[in-house]
Amino acid sequence: MDATVTRENLLGSYLKDRRAKLDPAAFGFSPKRRRTPGLRREEVAQRANISPTWYTWLEQGRGGAPSAHVLDRIASALMLTDVEREHLFLLGLGRPPEVRYQKNDGVTPRLQRVLDALDPSPALIRTAIWDVVAWNRAATVLLTDYGSIPPEQRNVLRFIFLDPRVRAAQYDWEGVARFVVGAFRADAARAGAAAEVEPLVEELCRLSPEFKTMWGDNDVRTHHGEAVKHMRHPVLGMIAFEYSAFAVDGRPDLTMVVYNPVSSVDIDQINTLITARKANGHS
Repeated sequence: MDATVTRENLLGSYLKDRRAKLDPAAFGFSPKRRRTPGLRREEVAQRANISPTWYTWLEQGRGGAPSAHVLDRIASALMLTDVEREHLFLLGLGRPPEVRYQKNDGVTPRLQRVLDALDPSPALIRTAIWDVVAWNRAATVLLTDYGSIPPEQRNVLRFIFLDPRVRAAQYDWEGVARFVVGAFRADAARAGAAAEVEPLVEELCRLSPEFKTMWGDNDVRTHHGEAVKHMRHPVLGMIAFEYSAFAVDGRPDLTMVVYNPVSSVDIDQINTLITARKANGHS
């Protein structure tokens, strides 16, 4: 960006740069008789369904601050990525856009390799609405065999309130359940996913009176980053884990959760379980 560009027209400069990088033919506009590359101002305005005069003023730093609705339209018209859209809002309004939840159930092979490298510490990746989308072998033998469960059922709240085996494994089920409900509520609201979680909440309220009571308490919890969690395993007995939660770089919708066994004896025993699972032909 030119060093002579003033703070007042950074937005206009960014808009001009973005439209210059678009191919008119890709949007049905004739590429002929153009003095400069990219879309014309009136073409961006047409795609955004706003006044060409208003858009011109916006690029020229006139007419005052745009509304969030107008910026959203322009972002769509210019085919901006999420990070480009956020930058547009920061330039135009001095704040990021409101969060909009986007369902994405996959993780990259790189993220899966990170999980696999954490064995024998159980580790998983969950979404903002607490769906489990990736895990390692240690998580399978210590927590839940996620691979044997249909993807739409791999939700932490479902496990806590509807799975007797998961409930029995909790040293302090009520404390864990209240934390999960409060943290889930906060995460879903932060992600702007109220509509997405409504069917799950309705189902759990119908199937679990305890969930219905806890949800009705309207408690909100937050992660403290790390803590110690105790769990009962049907083979290994009571195990203590150092529990840590991490944001996934570049994926604000994902959280990596790692349970690091405190005892070296437990680590050896978990490795034995993992080895036995492999020997039985399981991945």
